[in-house]
Amino acid sequence: MQIKTRAIVLNAIKYGESQRVVDFLTEQFGRLSFICRLPKSARSRLRKSFFQPMTVVEITFDYRQRSRLQHIKEETIVMPFASIPFDPYKLSISLFLAEFLYHATRSEQADLPLFNYVTTSLAWLDGAQRSFSNFHLVFMMRLTRFLGFYPNLDDYCEGDFFDLRNSNFTPEAPLHADFLRPDEAAKICLLMRMNYETMHLFAMSRIERNRCLELIITYYRLHLPAFPELKSLSVLRELFS
Repeated sequence: MQIKTRAIVLNAIKYGESQRVVDFLTEQFGRLSFICRLPKSARSRLRKSFFQPMTVVEITFDYRQRSRLQHIKEETIVMPFASIPFDPYKLSISLFLAEFLYHATRSEQADLPLFNYVTTSLAWLDGAQRSFSNFHLVFMMRLTRFLGFYPNLDDYCEGDFFDLRNSNFTPEAPLHADFLRPDEAAKICLLMRMNYETMHLFAMSRIERNRCLELIITYYRLHLPAFPELKSLSVLRELFS
């Protein structure tokens, strides 16, 4: 069955001398992996650019349900970025989020709202002129809505604890150890109030931003047990000092 679908590149690794295994988040099928041949020609350099992390492409392929690796027939970039590849801060954020999504969506099936959320977020980042240092924090927290563990803010009161396992606020500390004390629980509430348009109003120091990042990753690890250490995290921690 021949399929044409939009897809977001999450990861690409070299396989032999002239091939790559590329992991995509696709619009129609969720996560899929492909084996892609790179021709030894002038076109090879151009084709490599199609497989940079977070590139949004349209691919055509014969879908084989039982095959672990699909084969691309055609590909084209459908969302050319004007600034992300050329701005070191935006590029570092996008590379971090590609690695993050690679692990956060491993078993994800087709989910059009999630796919649209990612592409709309990338378009916003590409067009942002300034004040995007909290972008990755907002992106990660709002992604939880699509993955099934969005924090419940309905009953929040100042001084509450945040139960990381059950994704809710509580006036008393839970009996287990996976919770945030009131001062850090308030940061979760703060992050959930942010969006891309208003996040510049919430000033954070580098230390505060890195602590929020640490808390978010801890939260993901509790809900996605196989979530590993992220190699690009150390680079992101050095940004926006």
